[in-house]
Amino acid sequence: MDLNTLANKFSLELNSLYHKEEAEAIFLITAEHFLHFKRADYLLKKQQAIAEQDLNAMLKVLDRLVAGEPIQYILGETLFYGLTFKVNPSVLIPRSETEELVEWIIEKAEEFPFQSILDIGTGSGCIAIALKKNLPAAKVNALDISETSLTTAAANAVLNQVDINFIHDDILKVSLSKSEGTYSIIVSNPPYIKMDEKPAMHQNVLANEPHHALFVSDEKPLIFYEAIADFALMTLEKDGLLFFEINEYLGMETVSLLKEKGFQQVELKKDMQGKDRMVCCRKDVRFEM
Repeated sequence: MDLNTLANKFSLELNSLYHKEEAEAIFLITAEHFLHFKRADYLLKKQQAIAEQDLNAMLKVLDRLVAGEPIQYILGETLFYGLTFKVNPSVLIPRSETEELVEWIIEKAEEFPFQSILDIGTGSGCIAIALKKNLPAAKVNALDISETSLTTAAANAVLNQVDINFIHDDILKVSLSKSEGTYSIIVSNPPYIKMDEKPAMHQNVLANEPHHALFVSDEKPLIFYEAIADFALMTLEKDGLLFFEINEYLGMETVSLLKEKGFQQVELKKDMQGKDRMVCCRKDVRFEM
C-alpha cells in the first residue's frame, strides 16, 4: 500500500468521527511518527510504498482511532508550543488555545520585572514547562491535585530539560500561605466546562480525557476561579499578574468576579477563533493582606 492509498483509508474510516481536515491532520501526525515524514515529504512521495512493518503499525493506530481513542494518547505524545510532551489519560491533551495563553504571558512578562511563576492545575506540565523554556530566568512552580498528573509533568520537565518545582495540593483546600513565598505571575487553566455543555462535546474527549480536569457543576461554574483569585490575593507580589484560560461563555462573569475581588486592569482576550478564552488582571498595589 502506498501513502496516498493509506491517507484515503484514514479519511474514509474516520469520516464519522472527524471532519475531513481533522482526519488529514491525524494521518499526517501518524505518518510523521512512524515514517518521519513532514507534510512536504508526503506531498512529494504520495505514491511511495510503505514498508510492511510501518504499514501494520499505522493500521493498528487507525483501528484505535476508529474506536474513539485520541491520536495523542495512542502515540503517547503531542507537540505544544514547539515542545514535545508525553501524554496519557491521566492528563488533558494540550490545546492550541492554551498555546495562545502561554504566548500572552510571555509578552506580558517582558513588560515588568518578574521572578517567580506558579501554574495551578498543571496537568501534563505544558504551561509551566513552556514558560520555563521561554523565560529561563524565572523560578517556575507547578501545582496539581493528581499525583499521576504530577508524575507525567515531572517526566515532561526532564524530557524538555527544565527545572520545575512540583507541588501536590488541592487549590480548593490549599495549604500554602503567604509566608511560604510570593509569585510574580500566577496562571491557571482550571476545569471550566459546565455539565450542561457535555452534549455538545466530541465523544472521544468524553470517553478518554480525565473528567476531573474538564468539568464543574452548573451551580458553581467559577468555583476554581474564585478559589484561585483568593489565593492570588494572598500570594501575588505587589503589581503581580493573574492569568486564566476561561469558558468562552463565561467571559463577562469571570471579569466581574475578578473586579469584585479587587483586581485591576482586568483584560478579556479572544483566541484565534474569536472566542472569549483568556483573562489577565493585576493585583492592586494597594491591596495587601
